[in-house]
Amino acid sequence: MLGTGAGDHSPSMLQRVALGFVPLVAALLAVTTFFRMELLEHLSWLKGPGDRSSDSCLSGHFRLGGMKDCLSWLSCDRIQSEVTVTELIGQGAVKQVFLAHWRGNNVALSRLAVSEFRNDFFHGLEMLKGLQSAYVVKLLGYCEEDHTILTEYHPFGSLINVNSVLGQEGHRGLNTWEVRFRLAVEYVTILHYLHSSPLGTRVMCDSNDLGKSLSQYLLTTDLHVIANDLDALPLVNRSAGILVKCGARQLQGDFVAPEQLWPFGDDLPFSDDLLPPYDEKTDIWKVPDVTDFLLGQVEGSDVVRLHLFQLHQDCKRNKPQQRPSMLTVVRTYKAVYTSLTQESELFGTYSDTLHDL
Repeated sequence: MLGTGAGDHSPSMLQRVALGFVPLVAALLAVTTFFRMELLEHLSWLKGPGDRSSDSCLSGHFRLGGMKDCLSWLSCDRIQSEVTVTELIGQGAVKQVFLAHWRGNNVALSRLAVSEFRNDFFHGLEMLKGLQSAYVVKLLGYCEEDHTILTEYHPFGSLINVNSVLGQEGHRGLNTWEVRFRLAVEYVTILHYLHSSPLGTRVMCDSNDLGKSLSQYLLTTDLHVIANDLDALPLVNRSAGILVKCGARQLQGDFVAPEQLWPFGDDLPFSDDLLPPYDEKTDIWKVPDVTDFLLGQVEGSDVVRLHLFQLHQDCKRNKPQQRPSMLTVVRTYKAVYTSLTQESELFGTYSDTLHDL
């Protein structure tokens, strides 16, 4: 009697049967990944940098750490009596920033540094008050008479520190293209928020070089990006004829957009009155340079650059009206991020499956 037992199957036959399941596994993985990324699109991305829904409060209120209830922004009396200043941790043209303590929490206290920049200081305060969201550092209180602003403290400091932070022993496992690209996605998402904010279209003017631009954002301890320095956010309203000029001095270099440069050469001395105003498209010109810095030189970062190449070329068009909107930039970044992470997981599973065979 002829028969075949399990032991009679050759290894090659088993391998062919197993390989036959690979396309099915790949298809199932692709569908699963698609729906998972769609869920991320409608949940995580919309929450902005960091999931702060758990500590959301009504306007004019805040909650820190393990606090159960929301509190009103701290007034002058409470800041003066409850906040202890310890050390200077940063200084710019407009303000000094001190590490301080309040009810066992580290907080950041900003003070006006030079009286001539008083208007800039209070402009920054108004922007903080009006733009509170997942995209902006948390405001804890302020005292106009003392020229002080109290905000949440983030020990990693500004976004310019990203390379040193990810180079630390405890974070080297996170120094990947996925994490770095996500930071870039959050950066452009913040700019899109500013361009379509509750306070109108705002331009990030304090960004005349790469370092200055990065210093306007903070890196949180859970590796997210939030806007911090809002002292120079002028309003653009093209329909009302309102455009901007970022400061009254001559700007130079490739980092700033062409329309921000003096257009009359050396034949005519610089005059702010003669410099034509511009709009939010100056922010878009700077996106490729900031993203290039954030991506760093880790494995896979050049693949990301390749996928963003055409978009970044469009961002660098000399005519502002030919550059994409920040919404287009955000949508492209998210689409590329989704595609590349999907592809990475798919090929990773292919490799694992074939290795098991």
